[in-house]
Amino acid sequence: MEALAEKLQELLSRQRWDELKTFLSQKNPMDLAGVLPSLPATEYALFFRLLEKSKAVEVFENLELEDQQKLLLGFRDEQVRDLVEHMSPDDRAYLLDELPARVAKRLVQMLSPAERQATSLLLGYKEHTAGRIMTPEYISLKTYLQVKEAFNKIRRIGLDKETVYYCYVIDEQRRLLGIVSLKDLVLADPEAKIGDIMHLDAVFVHTDDDQEDVVRQIKKYDLLAIPVVDREDRLVGIITHDDIMDIMEEETTEDIYRLGAVPVPEQSYFKARMFTVASHRVGWLLVLLLTNTLTGSIIMEQNVLLQSVVALAAFVPLLIGSGGNIGSQTSTVMVRGLALREVTFQNAFKLLLREVGIGLILGAFLGVMVVFWAHWLQGSWLVALAVGCSLVLISTMATFFGGLLPLIFVRLGIDPAVVSAPFISTMVDVLGVFVYFKIAGWILSGGASAPPL
Repeated sequence: MEALAEKLQELLSRQRWDELKTFLSQKNPMDLAGVLPSLPATEYALFFRLLEKSKAVEVFENLELEDQQKLLLGFRDEQVRDLVEHMSPDDRAYLLDELPARVAKRLVQMLSPAERQATSLLLGYKEHTAGRIMTPEYISLKTYLQVKEAFNKIRRIGLDKETVYYCYVIDEQRRLLGIVSLKDLVLADPEAKIGDIMHLDAVFVHTDDDQEDVVRQIKKYDLLAIPVVDREDRLVGIITHDDIMDIMEEETTEDIYRLGAVPVPEQSYFKARMFTVASHRVGWLLVLLLTNTLTGSIIMEQNVLLQSVVALAAFVPLLIGSGGNIGSQTSTVMVRGLALREVTFQNAFKLLLREVGIGLILGAFLGVMVVFWAHWLQGSWLVALAVGCSLVLISTMATFFGGLLPLIFVRLGIDPAVVSAPFISTMVDVLGVFVYFKIAGWILSGGASAPPL
C-alpha cells in the first residue's frame, strides 16, 4: 500500500496525467480506496477525475464513511450526482443514512426518479434489518421462459445487477417461486423451461428480519446471496455475501466494545475526538468506580483481622484478579454462545452447571498451587490454607455469575454483550474480598497455635 501511495503522489506531483490515468486503470478499486485517504485533500477531486466512471464509483463505495463525506463536500454538484447516482442502492442508503439530514435531502433530490424510489424504499425500513441492507438490483425470471431466453435477458440487464450467479423465479405478483443458479442454466438444455429446472426449496428472509439472522441463514446454507421478501412473500431485493461480511465485522466490533464496557461509537473509534471518546467512556467507569468502593469498605471493616495477620492483605490482589479473569472468560464464552445460538434456554441450565464445574476444577488446581506459594512467601500454613480455599470458592462463584448474568439479561430483553468483563470483574471483586475475609477469619480463629507472622 505504501508503494502504491508513493507512486500516485509521484505521478501527481510531476503532473504526468496520461501515465497516471493508465496506471489507475490497471489497479484494483479496493487498493485505490485504501490509499486515497493518505493523499492530500486538495488532490481528491483530481484523483477521481482521472478514474473511469465505473471504477470511480467502486472506489467511492469502498471508502470509509468519513472519507466519503469529505469527498462529497469537495465535489461540484454534477460530480456528486454522478457518484451517488451510480452507487449500489444499499451502499447509497447507508451513506445517506449517516449524512446530516439537510445534505442527505439535497443528494436524494439530485437522483433520477428510479434511483430516488429505490433509495426511499430502503430507507423506509428499520435500521439493522434485512430490508435496510438489501439491494433491489437482482435478476428475476418467469417459469415459462426457456433457458436460452433467460440467457438473453441476463446478457441484456446483468451488467447493472448486483450478481448474476443466482436468478430468482417469480410469478405475476412477484411472489418468490424458486431459484435458478448460473450453473443450472449453463448445464440445462437451451430449450428447457425455467419452471422445470428451478429449485423450489428457496431459502429467504423477510424485510423485517434482524441482520444477524440474515448472517446466520447465509452461513447455514452456504449462500452467495439470499432473497428478501415482504409480508406478502413478494420478492423485493437480495442480500449478497459482501454485505454480510460488512455486517459480521460491524456486529463483532459492537460486541467487543460492549464486552469492554466501551459505548459503541457512531463513527470510527480512532477517528473520533479524544474528548468525545472520553465522555462516552466515563459513564461506565464511574459506575465501576462507585461499585469498587464496596471492596474498600469490606477491607476497612476487617481492620482488626488485618492488624493481627498483616500477611492477609498481600493476597487480596491475587484473589480478586484471578476471580475477575475467570468470570470474564465465562461471560465471554456465554455471550458468544448466545450470539451463535449454541446456548439456548433449553440447554442453559446444563451449560451453566458445566461452567461451574470448570470453575471448580480451575479453582482446585490453582488453589493447591497457591497454598504452597503463599506458605513460601510468608511462612504460615493457616494463611496459605485460607488463600487456597478462598481461591477455590471465588473461582466457582465467578464462573456461576459469569454464566448466569448473560442469561438473565437475555430473559429481560437486553443485549447480553452489555454484561461486560469489567462489570463481572467488579462484582467478583466485591464478593471475592467478602468471601476471603470470612474464610480467613474462620480458619485463623482456630489457629492460635499458628507460628507468628
